Amino acid sequence: SSGINAEYGDSETFMNLLRDIVLLCFFGTSVCLKKKTKYADKQPNIIFILSDDLGHSDVGFTNGFIETPNLNRLAKEGVLLTQSYVQQVCSPTRGALMSGRYPIHTGLQHDVIYPGEPWGLPLDETILPQILKEYNYSTHAVGKWHLGMHKWAYTPLYRGFDDYFGYYLGGQNYDSHRNEKGLDLRSDYFDENGKFVDELRWDLDGRYSAELYSDHTVDLVNKLKSEENPFFIYLAYQSVHAPHMVPQRYIDQYSSHITDKKEKVFAAMVSSMDEGIGNITKALENAGLADNTIIVFSSDNGGNVNCVGKVTSSNYPYRGGKRALYEGGVRSPSFIWARNRLSPSKSNAMSHVTDWLPTFWSLASLQGKLKPNKPIKTKPLDGVDQWLAISENLPSNRTEFVINIDPKPIRCGHQVPHAGLRWKEWKLIIGQGCPPSGWYPAPGLTDLENPCGPHDSYIELYNIIEDPSETRNVSDKFPDIVKMLTEKIQAYNATAVPLGNKPHDPASNPKNFNFTWMPWLDMFDEVPDETYTLTNELWLSGNELSEEDISSSRDACLTSDQVIDLIEF
Repeated sequence: SSGINAEYGDSETFMNLLRDIVLLCFFGTSVCLKKKTKYADKQPNIIFILSDDLGHSDVGFTNGFIETPNLNRLAKEGVLLTQSYVQQVCSPTRGALMSGRYPIHTGLQHDVIYPGEPWGLPLDETILPQILKEYNYSTHAVGKWHLGMHKWAYTPLYRGFDDYFGYYLGGQNYDSHRNEKGLDLRSDYFDENGKFVDELRWDLDGRYSAELYSDHTVDLVNKLKSEENPFFIYLAYQSVHAPHMVPQRYIDQYSSHITDKKEKVFAAMVSSMDEGIGNITKALENAGLADNTIIVFSSDNGGNVNCVGKVTSSNYPYRGGKRALYEGGVRSPSFIWARNRLSPSKSNAMSHVTDWLPTFWSLASLQGKLKPNKPIKTKPLDGVDQWLAISENLPSNRTEFVINIDPKPIRCGHQVPHAGLRWKEWKLIIGQGCPPSGWYPAPGLTDLENPCGPHDSYIELYNIIEDPSETRNVSDKFPDIVKMLTEKIQAYNATAVPLGNKPHDPASNPKNFNFTWMPWLDMFDEVPDETYTLTNELWLSGNELSEEDISSSRDACLTSDQVIDLIEF
């Protein structure tokens, strides 16, 4: 037409342009986000990598100062998830990942499972590996569990994993693999006769955990390359949870540009994990498995910047950190890599850790084309399938999520009941969203630290799109939004189950079991029956913060321009 000729000169030029666009799409450039390949109708292998206490700016792909070339490459080749949310502490995130349900619906909404406490992710929850096995996946867990170990029934092999190498508790020494003088490093598997074997790994004393878990995953990949069925590997690194320790060779690479000893150690811990992830991806390539493997990377919560002698992690430019409801506590550095399914891009779709279960379920079933071996029954899921949002660069399949609702104080965290909700661009915090409450720049950005008065208040409302660093509480300007979101929180609170927490049981002492951590209640018949219960009354009114609560927070005042300028990924 004359319109075509006026714009492109002639119809032949126009057709050539169309041909070039088609070729670009065919050969996989970012012009077309989703890749149509022979793998589209093939079940993918899935590796989910979860770091522990990793801050938003503790990796290179979010402009962090730490060298992470392997993570950077995967993030660059994959889809960077800029609004990927987790819970504010360890056990709740892991429970939400495995169950696809908010912690308020599993009893994991308060704090974490401490050593010797007889509770865990409820056994009536159908969890991720159990679902994937119904689609003929082999399932393998590596690293930190932290979802209960007082009875064998709460441990990985009885929750749907085929084998496990790691530790049941929440933390330990990286070399001796001991917590409170008790060994907690094991290889669990079923032998050729179907008998459960729990092999305590005394032989690995002195071996650094990040290297052990990376090497074990490489071995798994090499073993699985000859298998016909797809696999799921859940790799939960101990890194970079305290205590901060790492082999000297990783520290040496930071000798020139980081002077502080503790900062060097922390950076080296991240680099050790990164090196291991690089070894795993090389193993996938060598085994011919990379083309049909999806890798997801996430942290379980924000970096730990409170109750530490020296702050070495950075959630900057986000506010707060581990234990806080602010973005620094719950916004994770995350990406998904699937080179034959996704082209390099950035997704701003809001996602929550509960979304991975239904997303992986969808992928395993080829978007419902495959039927499970037997019907799968789950409790109502809070997560949603985000595959199309990620692969087609569409808006998120969710508009809101519960950050948390917790009626009790926690150590090093909130001291009054608190609740948080994200809805579209808005975020409401009721009670105390901290500590920690300030902004914690990475080394080299200390000029931006400017301690000043607290920002804490009973009700906080932020526009996360305009003010992602949560510098401006606008609750007084939008009372209708506050009212609506408060009502949403009240409605969620009405669905919350009692807290699952139970007090420490002295019978768990590892000295009772040759200085090893064992599921002690399968050796003793007594089960403590004291539990915490969630009050039925609406506690969300009348809980004012005391001056002591406010003064306990650590804050730094920055102008909105200073922090927003550094949001770029």
